[in-house]
Amino acid sequence: MRGLTEEAAAVGIDVATRVLHLPTVRAAADELAAAAVRDRVTHRAYLAELLAAEVEDRESRRRERRIAEARFPRIKHLADFDLGATPTIPSGTLAALATCNWIGEGEPVVLLGDSGTGKTHLLIGLGIAACDRGLRVRYVTAAALVNELVEAEDERELSKVVGRYGRLDLLCLDELGYLHLDRRGAELLFQVLTERDERASIAVASNAPFSEWGQTFTDPRLAAAVVDRLTFRAHILETGSASYRLRTSQTKRKEGSPAT
Repeated sequence: MRGLTEEAAAVGIDVATRVLHLPTVRAAADELAAAAVRDRVTHRAYLAELLAAEVEDRESRRRERRIAEARFPRIKHLADFDLGATPTIPSGTLAALATCNWIGEGEPVVLLGDSGTGKTHLLIGLGIAACDRGLRVRYVTAAALVNELVEAEDERELSKVVGRYGRLDLLCLDELGYLHLDRRGAELLFQVLTERDERASIAVASNAPFSEWGQTFTDPRLAAAVVDRLTFRAHILETGSASYRLRTSQTKRKEGSPAT
């Protein structure tokens, strides 16, 4: 190794990092080596920094993959949610949910409020926070999930699809209550909820209070069973009725207006 030229060392690093699948080490080796020489960093410290860069980049790619697999319609973060525009949600509650400890406990989260009050922002934000912690997440609207389950049942793959949803760490179910479900669709959706009951977390956003869920599920007993499963040990957040988008826009305009 003492007689290894710089050119031979570069070739060796390139070959080894390709074999070992270390793309960040390959890309950063020369730059960090030059910095190590300049700053008189030890060989051990240089190696530690190089490997840390690989670990950080690999985790970043995993996170991006988890977010892509979750199929969020857009990216929203809890930190960007304006609590001042939604005073019904305590800041401490949102901070506690951001830790994702509730997911480890298999607890549900239910977001209730009118359209445009920030439910989807919060739902996606909770999902992104879970992805950041290495958890498997899937976002889906109630209508899309029911359609997927109906097609799976027609193709005799229902147990496979229900099992796949059951293995997620967090299921983010949006727009529950926007559309009325026929008996078949409601029963299929109930199978997914039962698969996850008290074992894996689900976060639900609905524009209807619990008292009106009977209109969504048509069968009162089924509606009661769904409410029972989603409220047991649940974190229930009410976003109110005033438009979150409008309040946020007004707040931004006030902050940007010149003092008088």
